[in-house]
Amino acid sequence: MCERLLAAEQGTYHNTLLALRGFCSLHAQDHHGALQDFQRVIEHDSPHPNSCIKALCGRGLIRIAGGSSYLTALDYITACQLKLEETLFTIKSYVPWNQRGLLLKVLQEEGQMMLQKKRYPGGSSVSFQKKQTGLCTFLTLKVDAPGVFQLASLLVELDSSDEASRILCADALYQMGRGEEAHKMLSLALSRNPQRAPVLARLALLQLKRGFVHDGNQLLKRLIRAGDSSCLLPILDIFQDEDRKLLQSHCRWRALAILRGKQEGAAIKEAIAHLSFAILAAGGYAEDCLLTRARCYGRLGQMKTAIFDFNAVLKEDPSNVQALSGRGFVHLALRQQKEAVQDLISALKVEAGAVIPAILSLKPEAQGLVTGWLLQHGRAALTELVATKGLPGEEKTLGDLLTVAKALTKICRAAQHHIFYIDVLMANGRHQEALRHLQEAFGHCPAEDFARARLAVLQLQSRNVAGAAAPLSVLARRDEKDLAFLLNFVDTKQQQHLAQAAGQEGKVLMKSHQHEQALGYLSLAVLASGDSPRYLRRRAACLTHLKNHEKALKDMAKVIQGHGCNSPKTRAGDHCCQGFLLLALAQEEAAVQHYMQALQLDEPLALGTITACPGRESLTKTFHRIAQRNLEKQRYEEAWKITDYGLKIDKSSELQKLKARLKREASSCSIH
Repeated sequence: MCERLLAAEQGTYHNTLLALRGFCSLHAQDHHGALQDFQRVIEHDSPHPNSCIKALCGRGLIRIAGGSSYLTALDYITACQLKLEETLFTIKSYVPWNQRGLLLKVLQEEGQMMLQKKRYPGGSSVSFQKKQTGLCTFLTLKVDAPGVFQLASLLVELDSSDEASRILCADALYQMGRGEEAHKMLSLALSRNPQRAPVLARLALLQLKRGFVHDGNQLLKRLIRAGDSSCLLPILDIFQDEDRKLLQSHCRWRALAILRGKQEGAAIKEAIAHLSFAILAAGGYAEDCLLTRARCYGRLGQMKTAIFDFNAVLKEDPSNVQALSGRGFVHLALRQQKEAVQDLISALKVEAGAVIPAILSLKPEAQGLVTGWLLQHGRAALTELVATKGLPGEEKTLGDLLTVAKALTKICRAAQHHIFYIDVLMANGRHQEALRHLQEAFGHCPAEDFARARLAVLQLQSRNVAGAAAPLSVLARRDEKDLAFLLNFVDTKQQQHLAQAAGQEGKVLMKSHQHEQALGYLSLAVLASGDSPRYLRRRAACLTHLKNHEKALKDMAKVIQGHGCNSPKTRAGDHCCQGFLLLALAQEEAAVQHYMQALQLDEPLALGTITACPGRESLTKTFHRIAQRNLEKQRYEEAWKITDYGLKIDKSSELQKLKARLKREASSCSIH
């Protein structure tokens, strides 16, 4: 029918017929034919307004099918600008009911994105210019809040119960500066659904903007109870910059006010919600709010979430002291020593003056843990650094350790912290400063052994070897590891002199039977000489007098291990000493082996030593027992060897009988 009328010579209702034929083709799924008809109407030099509206609505439906939702919205906004009522009539009359739901949803989403400026980054408007003739001047479209408002009004007319359309309409009114109308529309929507989070969020902002702080707070509380803060994300793109700042500052102020009051879990959670609103209003990053929220999460025991907030701050500002120390305290609460120490040292390096009060504000138990971990880390790093001098980065590491040591002396004036600080100063070569600090902390004549030892090392710088030996020998009795560490600050020549002086004094003290004191000097001599066999033998003898056979055994083991160009006589004496110590520890089999080696190296010396201690008869019995065990295990050759050496010590009848038995039982074996 449309085609016959269009074929007629009369041009009456030509655009109307084209629009009608276009919808007929559209319903017949002939999108190409429909689009041609709609385009002819739209591009006509003097189109009929109502026909143009129909063509725009029809083309919009085709564009939905083609995936061009944004262009669909533009067509419907243009149609609304031409005549809203006619656009409404066209949709109700020509758009099938089963397509209206999709059309409504597409127009809502595109309208929202237009208000959020997500469709065109260059600004808030886009112009589409066509030929400037006839009614096509209407197609010059500026997509801004008024255009979206007309679209939203159309959507509200199509379905007055749809909340999303009302919210879109209110957003457009807000951007147009018609806040009162937006408030009325949102209030009506809220009356229908009191817990609707998107409506609550918008109303809260409008109330704050109008200066109604109490009402704004109540709405924010309801929003928190609704538990849907994610609704703020799309809204913030619609809010103006000044209103976002208003929301941010208000929520931050409100959170701090809550935290100044009750410290209960519910109050902290409410403060966290307000801080989250402030962070969202700031665009996702607000340093002070993130730091405060992280601390709140820490109070609630949500440590991983707290670390997440601290990390967000450190991503933007890696040297943020509050974030570094805060994260360090969270790791402290989680007992993650390595991570806590790393963060706290980083914070101290940036601004120790801010970190020290924060540490002092902790409970005594936590303070003790922090200082203990820092000292442990610092001591280990310094020991390694001093032992391996000349490594790359040494100067930087010493600088870091100096910062840590200085902080420890301010956090807690414990002796060990001052000792560590003095050690770091010495490692830096600042001996005069180390001496001054030592005298300030411990006095000119320190009573503390560790302090006296440091004073002795500093005095060695002025070649006072005799005065240094005594306090260092005391430290040797208490903590050999610490003494070994301190000797790193003494040069090789001074260590040799120190070893000689200490060894001589130890020898004198042993002669006067003052073995406890002698032990300290001899330990100093051993360490200063680099495990000299001479001093190891003396210390082993001293330890033997003190009945500390295990340590004496270790010393003699080092001596024997270092046997090289020593004379057989010397080596025989060492094996005798080792054998005696093994007997004292009830390790008879090993003792016998050492005595046999001694007899093999120098029999006269070995026999003389055995006669003095432990005695020939006693040792012979031991040889007999060990030989007997070997015989029982049918180790005839070993048993024969032990018996033979035992008989060299003493012609024991027991050993002679055992040898005869060995001959009988092993007559078929080649013993010799």
